[in-house]
Amino acid sequence: MTTASTSAHRHPGLLVGLAYAAFISLGLPDGLTGVAWPSIRTTFGLPLDALGALVTTTTIGYLVSSFSSGRALARVGVGWLLVGSCLATALSLLGYAVAPLWALMVGLGLLAGLGAGAIDAGLNTYAAEQFSPRTMNWLHASFGLGAATGPLLMSRVISAGQPWQLGYLIVGVAQLLLAGCFALTRRQWEAHRDRPATAPIASASMLATLRLPAAWLGILLFFLYAGVEITAGQWLYTLLTEERGMRPAVAGIWVSAFWGSLTVGRVLSGALVERITVRRLLQLCMGGALLGVALLWLDLAAWLSFTGVALLGLSLAPMFPSFMSLTPERMGPAHAANTVGFQVAATMLGGAALVSGFGLLANRVGLEALGPFLLVNASLLTAVFALLERTRPGRHGG
Repeated sequence: MTTASTSAHRHPGLLVGLAYAAFISLGLPDGLTGVAWPSIRTTFGLPLDALGALVTTTTIGYLVSSFSSGRALARVGVGWLLVGSCLATALSLLGYAVAPLWALMVGLGLLAGLGAGAIDAGLNTYAAEQFSPRTMNWLHASFGLGAATGPLLMSRVISAGQPWQLGYLIVGVAQLLLAGCFALTRRQWEAHRDRPATAPIASASMLATLRLPAAWLGILLFFLYAGVEITAGQWLYTLLTEERGMRPAVAGIWVSAFWGSLTVGRVLSGALVERITVRRLLQLCMGGALLGVALLWLDLAAWLSFTGVALLGLSLAPMFPSFMSLTPERMGPAHAANTVGFQVAATMLGGAALVSGFGLLANRVGLEALGPFLLVNASLLTAVFALLERTRPGRHGG
């Protein structure tokens, strides 16, 4: 039994439950924004591609907090870090609900990113030391649960004739409650944080890691993965309602099906990797993602397009945790930590760049370009993974 597994068995169930709740809270805003965007555009009189500005400020905040999370953990501890990050996220969401200007909402995106990045990086660092691999997998499934709940909540608010701001208000209050839970349990988090699960490993410099081709391929892999997932999640609702004439409530169900499939896939992947290898699972998922995007693009029948949306979410589900799990083996202990940090940053950069890039493309050629746009990037993702598989595992030991 690994040290992480042993640590997980002695870990209080309350903290595990709060960790799940925190990852659910990470997913909720992503699902909210995709459904709320047409209404936000109407409120502020914005062009189609203005979403890129909000995504960009959120990404900047996320990158700053995720890169500095190690220093923050050392200075204030995981308990206070989680309290502060939840408060930052709550304030940003409540700010969205009352912002009178689009520029203010874009500015609040920076605060939202700071909170989300701290929760993501801090909890992933903590979980890697303290939780079992199965619990780690289910943490990422919890993100999908939050992302699937967000569209249902916002579409219900809009369908009921309520302003989109109400959706952000509800989630902001929930974040405040979560921050209170973290504050009440902060000493328990610190008690377990004081027992490191693994011995320190000497790490190469960031420049040394960046000299390795495999590091750059890993960065590109996560850039493309995030771009496909986030672009699909953010623009699907707008495509269905503004281009294909679907009713908002029905389109919200479709978007929830996408994020819900991510949740289901991450729950199932833990069991699947016990029967087939991680690499074989990834190969099957990449094929499934390509098929799902093709079905959405061709739009031969509503049920086939819906199947494509669900298949895309299901196929993307195991990729992030599985790609991460292969990183230490591929890069070796000296470069693994640096590479993981670069890949987390690339995830946010990929989401921001491709979401914004598609907005510019859609302004020129229309929203139906979403299918081919996703197909090209999913194909590049498959090709980059194939190149990485030709990299001899562990040969960059130091």
